[in-house]
Amino acid sequence: MFRYTHALVCRVPVAFRTRAEIDLEEARRQHESLCRCLRELGLDVVELPPDEQHPECVFVEDTAVICNGVALITRPGAPHRQGEVDTVRAVLKKELGLPIVEISDEAAKLDGGDVLFTGREFFVGLSEWTNEAGARALAASFPEFSVTPIKVSPAVRLEGGQQGQALQVSETRHLKALVSMAAPDVLCVGQSTAAQEVLQRIEREASFSYQTLTVPEDCAANVLSVNGTLLHRCNAEAPETCKLLEGKFELHRRQLAASELAKVGTGLTSCCLLVRRTRAARTY
Repeated sequence: MFRYTHALVCRVPVAFRTRAEIDLEEARRQHESLCRCLRELGLDVVELPPDEQHPECVFVEDTAVICNGVALITRPGAPHRQGEVDTVRAVLKKELGLPIVEISDEAAKLDGGDVLFTGREFFVGLSEWTNEAGARALAASFPEFSVTPIKVSPAVRLEGGQQGQALQVSETRHLKALVSMAAPDVLCVGQSTAAQEVLQRIEREASFSYQTLTVPEDCAANVLSVNGTLLHRCNAEAPETCKLLEGKFELHRRQLAASELAKVGTGLTSCCLLVRRTRAARTY
């Protein structure tokens, strides 16, 4: 299997704390730990400076889909995030030397967090941030692979309301918050109803067969598989998943905290774009 050589990341801006109740310093520590881990795994990490005009700029995954040495620049579904792609486009083209593909359909919405590439085919989550036109744009950009849209239904959680009554709160999540790649041909998925429904849709539509790693905590379903090492949520955040992985997973593993970053983003995958190339990249 090929090895990633570079990772593109963006530092956490002060404005990030406007998106939720976030401990900014802890979010920055978590992001720095991810960058350090990627470097220890042999990747050159290209760090973009924080963009205070775009509070969610840290989630670079949403701005591009990189496959077979080509970068498709997305059209983020949230209007306030569309300006994030400009800097990412420039770095991917000028610093990393990747050919760039643009989406011409102005009706298309596509977030990278909704794009799951198994190495054999694409699944595209239809969510608040990605639509059918976005899925078609992805298919047109990578015609050598099957592209299958997968509906991502909002998840429902309970919150305490007035007079002790529980309120049902609907949450829309990216596809990769529910399922991600733990290893070649291995899907990592949560146990919740929403996650299992997505898995059933994937298994029904898939052109290939995959093994499944079901983790007890949904927050732990978003993992990064990097050059033979599985990056996953730490014991403090997903203790049951860590216990499961110790007994069942043979790959090298690294635990990472992502609690503050995940309050707004998908998780570990959302904070980096992984690239395979031969020429050295320049770090900002």
